[in-house]
Amino acid sequence: MVSDAVTAPVARSRRPRTGTAYPRYVAGKAGGAAVSLLAVLVTGFFLFRLIPGDPVKTMTGGRPVSAAQLAEYRREFGLDLPMWEQFTDYCRKALTGDLGTSYQFRAPVIDKITEALPNTLLLTGTAFVLYTSLGVFLGTRSAWRHGKLGDKLNTGLALTLYSVPSFWLGLLMIIVFAVGLGPIPGLFPTGGMESGGKEGFAYVLDVAHHLVLPVITLVAVEYGQTLLVTRSALLDEMGSDYLTTARAKGLRDDLVRRRHAVPNALLPTVTLVFVNLGRTVAGVILVETVFSWPGLGGLFYQALSVPDLPLVQGLFLFFASAVIVMNTLADLLYPLLDPRVGR
Repeated sequence: MVSDAVTAPVARSRRPRTGTAYPRYVAGKAGGAAVSLLAVLVTGFFLFRLIPGDPVKTMTGGRPVSAAQLAEYRREFGLDLPMWEQFTDYCRKALTGDLGTSYQFRAPVIDKITEALPNTLLLTGTAFVLYTSLGVFLGTRSAWRHGKLGDKLNTGLALTLYSVPSFWLGLLMIIVFAVGLGPIPGLFPTGGMESGGKEGFAYVLDVAHHLVLPVITLVAVEYGQTLLVTRSALLDEMGSDYLTTARAKGLRDDLVRRRHAVPNALLPTVTLVFVNLGRTVAGVILVETVFSWPGLGGLFYQALSVPDLPLVQGLFLFFASAVIVMNTLADLLYPLLDPRVGR
């Protein structure tokens, strides 16, 4: 009786704290994301002003331009203002969604991002679905047969490809499968998104044909991390008592794996999926540049060559925001999958 009287108030006093734990957790993660975005905003402004070259002179294309005309260009784009004033104006506009006007395209930066975004999403979305599915499948199979030849081959190949630079692998793909090497004919386009002059289903097939090599490049480089995380998480689960109990009840190994082990082992993989989604969007710059894919990565490279400061800053902010938002979503989802987190 004494024990019940003592423990009951304690249990009641914990309920409000449990109910407010997740909102506090969400508020903390949202605050951290806001601070990170502010740091990106500041870094993006000052970092790209260290790039050598005068963007105004670059825009003239080497044509003879008078000092008065150069001064007019600088006044038009606000480059004649003191640095602190340029910075405050940039932050004020960025917080309202105005990323400025591109020097070379003479168009709003947000319009150029919106125009190129679907092409990047097509490339990264296709690669993301494929390398996530492949990584989870092979990681599960490797863990369940750990130590065997198949596991060693899968793990070794994943580690090797994960360490390969994406631009190098992309160039190798072009040399072997686009240009042709020895007895291997050139089967795919060397770059671009379409050949032109095609409509309807023929256009879809043409885009898919151009999509093959960049997607294979991204999948080859990225699937290894998902495989290794899935394999490691499943190996940690395989010694658990509940799996021994499931086997003792007469369940086949295949059912034990699919119904019991894999769902519990996928928690770290789910987090990695969100992180990879943001990282893939931001990390596609090199692949798009190598394959001349008309997406955000190619646009970023083109803007750097000027340098087109508003466009570079806007793309940098977009890429960093994608990573921050996806990391935050992963943090917010994890306590829903594992109640021990955030409590």
